[in-house]
Amino acid sequence: MNDIDKIKKLRQSTGAGFKDCNSALKESKGDLDKAAEILRVKGIAKASKKMSREAKEGVIILSGNEKKSSLLEVNCETDFVAKNEDFISFVKELSELNNECSSDLQKLNNSIMKNTKTVSENLVSLIAKIGEKITIGRAKTLENENLKNFTYQHTIIKDNVSKLGVIVALEINENSGTVDTFGKQLSMHIAATNPIALTHDMINQKIIDDEQKLIAEELKNSGKSDEIAKKISLGKLNKFKEENSLMTQDWVMEPKKKVKDIISEISSKGINIKEFVRLKIGE
Repeated sequence: MNDIDKIKKLRQSTGAGFKDCNSALKESKGDLDKAAEILRVKGIAKASKKMSREAKEGVIILSGNEKKSSLLEVNCETDFVAKNEDFISFVKELSELNNECSSDLQKLNNSIMKNTKTVSENLVSLIAKIGEKITIGRAKTLENENLKNFTYQHTIIKDNVSKLGVIVALEINENSGTVDTFGKQLSMHIAATNPIALTHDMINQKIIDDEQKLIAEELKNSGKSDEIAKKISLGKLNKFKEENSLMTQDWVMEPKKKVKDIISEISSKGINIKEFVRLKIGE
């Protein structure tokens, strides 16, 4: 096997560039196995150097079915890499494994991919090949045999890879066109409005406390009496809760109605929203 053939074979097996493969073969005196090990070690070194950089771009990948669905966030440094074919191929396979692991990231990192290497090993190789920091971010799986999941993706890059993903789980008495339409529209509504919780009493107390501090700061120099300022503060806080709780939000498809009103109108179908998840790159 001549040098060019060895370089081609090494590139195919490692995914490294021509220059790196040529250098590794020279260092290993033509031994392909040693050259591959040299590239692996160099790849880890390159990857570790890049991990100090920020990775604010990336993708959200959806996987699963109506009984078990998952969203996975994978971050990179630039939008250009987020559309790279090698990156897309990696995250698509990764998302299927994530659904199998029920979004357990420790299990995911140790999972074996199609090339018989672990996710962690493949991630290091991809970082070395592409030249950007790549990290596995947030992940969430909704699974319940008694519920039906509805999904939506926005700004789709390719197939199930996008910039924003939503899963909402509904408890229903019967399947029908009305239910399917509502489920799809509800997932679109969640994508557009970004609710914090299902109902106001489910909003994290820290979020409410932080909002109260912002309102108090806003009213500090308003010149209002303490009694009037307290009433205004309460009104603003109640409005915040209403606008950020899914059930009391204005229904995007018909803003004069609330989400809870739409559910009441189709209550004969026995619809109940159980949980939802929304992931967007940059949030």
